[in-house]
Amino acid sequence: MPEIAHPLFRSIGRGLRHRCPNCSEGRLFGRYLKVEPDCKACGHDLSLYPADDGPAYLTILLVGHLVIGPALFFPIIWESPPQYSLPILLGALLLITLLLLPRVKGGWIGMMYALSVTRHEARLHTADAAD
Repeated sequence: MPEIAHPLFRSIGRGLRHRCPNCSEGRLFGRYLKVEPDCKACGHDLSLYPADDGPAYLTILLVGHLVIGPALFFPIIWESPPQYSLPILLGALLLITLLLLPRVKGGWIGMMYALSVTRHEARLHTADAAD
């Protein structure tokens, strides 16, 4: 298990706010989900931290538990005509997913920063697990 090199919750919080986990001044994303190669404020290399599929899986898990579970609890969802409830439910799912995904990805990158897990170390760990 990797050691925590930087304060975990501070780094995750900075990532959740779309800020550089190192200095909290620079932007983490240049576009919607495109990670800046380097922090403009401190010069920290942000491209080191792997955020491949983890944020997407975590977002699906969160949206499923936050939206689908409670939606199935209320009978209005399955008693109303689908032409009314389906667009509302799908629109809510889309909106919540699009709002949540960059925050989860930022928090994921913050966690990778705090644990000092870089792309190189992740590849070594994956290669060791395959052997």
